[in-house]
Amino acid sequence: MKTTHYLSVLWLFAGAAFGQPPELLLDPGQKSVRMVRANMAPAIDGVLDDAAWASAAMIDDLHQVTPQEYAEPSERTEIYLLYDDDALYVAARLFDSDPNLITAQNLRQNDNIGDDDRFFVTLDPFNSRRGGYYFGVNANGVRQDGLYQNVSESYGAWDGIYSAAAKPFEDGWIAEMRIPFNTISFDPGTDTWGMNFSRGVARKNEDIAWVSRNRAFDPSSSGLAVGFEGLQQGIGLEITPAASITNSRKLVSGRSTSDFEPSLDLAYRLTPSLNASLTVNTDFSATEVDDRQVNLTRFGLFFPEKRDFFLREADIFEFGRIGAPVNAVYAFVGGAASRHNGRPFFSRSIGLSNTGQPVNVEYGGKVSGRAGPWELGALSIRQDEFGGIAADTLSVVRAKLGVLGESSVGVIATNGSPRANLDNSVTGFDFLYRNTRLPGGRTLEAEAWVQQSDTPGLDGNDSAHGFGIRLPSSSGIRVGAGLKEFEANFNPALGFISRRGVTDTTFDVSYTLLPRTGPVQSFKASFDTQRFELTDGRLQSQSRNFRPFSFSNRTGDNVDFVYRIYDEALFEPFEISPGVVIPSGKYNFRDRGGQIRFSSHRRFAGLFRLLDGSFYDGTRVDVLGELTWRPSAKFRSSISYSYSEIELPQGNFETRLARIGFDYVFSSTMSWVNLIQYDNISETVGVNIRWHWIPEAGRDLYFVINHNLTDPDRDNRFNSISSDVTVKLNYTFRL
Repeated sequence: MKTTHYLSVLWLFAGAAFGQPPELLLDPGQKSVRMVRANMAPAIDGVLDDAAWASAAMIDDLHQVTPQEYAEPSERTEIYLLYDDDALYVAARLFDSDPNLITAQNLRQNDNIGDDDRFFVTLDPFNSRRGGYYFGVNANGVRQDGLYQNVSESYGAWDGIYSAAAKPFEDGWIAEMRIPFNTISFDPGTDTWGMNFSRGVARKNEDIAWVSRNRAFDPSSSGLAVGFEGLQQGIGLEITPAASITNSRKLVSGRSTSDFEPSLDLAYRLTPSLNASLTVNTDFSATEVDDRQVNLTRFGLFFPEKRDFFLREADIFEFGRIGAPVNAVYAFVGGAASRHNGRPFFSRSIGLSNTGQPVNVEYGGKVSGRAGPWELGALSIRQDEFGGIAADTLSVVRAKLGVLGESSVGVIATNGSPRANLDNSVTGFDFLYRNTRLPGGRTLEAEAWVQQSDTPGLDGNDSAHGFGIRLPSSSGIRVGAGLKEFEANFNPALGFISRRGVTDTTFDVSYTLLPRTGPVQSFKASFDTQRFELTDGRLQSQSRNFRPFSFSNRTGDNVDFVYRIYDEALFEPFEISPGVVIPSGKYNFRDRGGQIRFSSHRRFAGLFRLLDGSFYDGTRVDVLGELTWRPSAKFRSSISYSYSEIELPQGNFETRLARIGFDYVFSSTMSWVNLIQYDNISETVGVNIRWHWIPEAGRDLYFVINHNLTDPDRDNRFNSISSDVTVKLNYTFRL
């Protein structure tokens, strides 16, 4: 990118930074509450009849966040706070003008409750405004929790141990939570935490919060909870033994094997803010299966981490905001893989082969947490040999220092190569800047990072660097730009890489209008672009995406339209489908289309998307349809179908991807989840059945069936090829 281009982008940022959005009302400023110590712990049962609550600290000065920030909320909320040596207690009386319309469709524990009426607590125990936790509950008593990473990104895969309950009362519903101090890290040397509370009223598409700024209520915009003292975490030891029994059958050969796999996770609080963990024989046996993806590009796909050991304080190991969501139309070139390209550490590279098959993790250890202004993480894993790849010890060290109020500087170092017999190491430095206190209620984010890899046989051209800057906003102008360069020999073997030898330039800008009256709640227009150039300046691929309009109504339905232009350069022939080879050359293709999404708080919800246009030297039509039916909180069914029809001079082909799911939830502690997936590229059907019992948080029993069928002759005659049945139990002891 030329210097003049950088200057013009910075000029645009400066103009947008200090222009006050027309919808922005008065920021109520910093809020605080003084905590009250409980003489007796209240029962967590969804009924506020314990005498302890009579002396609790009370908050009722919440405001609307959406649709109109700082406006008076449509429903009243009262929040009560207590703590003792062992836990934080939070209760909320959530009034509703029509309790019969409260949305409570989800009864499956730890599932996403964002489509229901819900109540959340955000905790920043270090009052750093850089990270924290969130704990939520819906009107059925279903829990949902997670971490904040890169300050504003919620990371729901993390699973903490806490208790929650909810029950209706004549004027709404009541929520109660007990959050043990040994579930979180905190600084015992301070009596002040960052804390926030939020509520969602699903049928009105309304968010309510105690503190918000620029329509965000993440740790950077929390209030203060003052007066904590004498907090305890017991011995600080957490022991989670687990055992699984798996019977696997190869139905073609008739071979059957049975395996008993014990495993163990240990966690010990070295200090209230620093945690040590040990895992032995970590496995994937009870994790949810990945969603299938059909890949029509030359580049890899990205799948997220799901194992508990690696998710613990995973936010500390994030680097340079690589992988952070972008303000793009549907997806940039390459989708998630291009966003995550160049991560120096990606835990899913451990314990999985290049084909996605599990590899035994013999043992591993991790130390992670906070010490003063520092965030520290160190991990080392011993991975077993597989498929000609020798056993190896894989390690990563990460450190971040908080600076400038909300910003940080950090270093990372990795060593090991989990999928090849070679030595590899990566070192990196990053600086993350964030300021949520700019004039006009604006926020400014920026990052800069550099990495260097060392791989025998790859000398020179083995570094990467990046820079990004954004003015995030949910109203008015939002703008962002970024530049990343990955040299041809850059090799983060313990990370994730899908493109090397490229410069990746991105830019996005949008304008959002939030009418105060009328049926339309938000109107948005946007443009984004991403360009990949080879290091010699030749174009590899480029997308330019225009969204002239996208609007949502006041119940959460959404309609938008998009026009996209792609440029693609093939320097060698590309087999896009078996027998269909696209010659090398330069291509320009474009498509247009739109989608309509019906709010998922309804019993019937769904999405329909249609894109149509040119594709290489031919044409392409993409259709996506999704439908979800929730007749009650106990039953949910869904179906989705993705279809692409490609017509090229070299040959025509179709891709089809179908998913069918149906869940039956017996209670908030027991669920039966079924998923069937099919794609015509592999011509396989995968069936996943999971029965899950959670008698209480941290204690799980799974019964899992995986069954695979294939149609090798493509004559719609599917034959079973493999099946496995797993029973797994894990039980967490806290001392």
